[in-house]
Amino acid sequence: MNQQTMSIAYYAVIILIFVGFFWFMNRSNKKREREQLLMMDSLQIGDEVVTIGGVIGKISSIKEDSVVIESGSDKSKIRFEKSAIKTVLTVHE
Repeated sequence: MNQQTMSIAYYAVIILIFVGFFWFMNRSNKKREREQLLMMDSLQIGDEVVTIGGVIGKISSIKEDSVVIESGSDKSKIRFEKSAIKTVLTVHE
């Protein structure tokens, strides 16, 4: 093998590593987005949820793009976008 062939092979390997890395990252992000959409579609009234801001409460109403969450001992109601829901604490069977 001459010097030029070795340098071409070296660059080809580096490019393949970067392509593989970006493909893997994109696949992971798509999977996470799909799981988030499924979670948002499965929200139900009465579910206990945590928002991305750390607010914990129960869903009292659901609309197309938003949910109303009751939180605290005085049952304060706050409206959030569905995409602000991080975790559903209620287990559905």
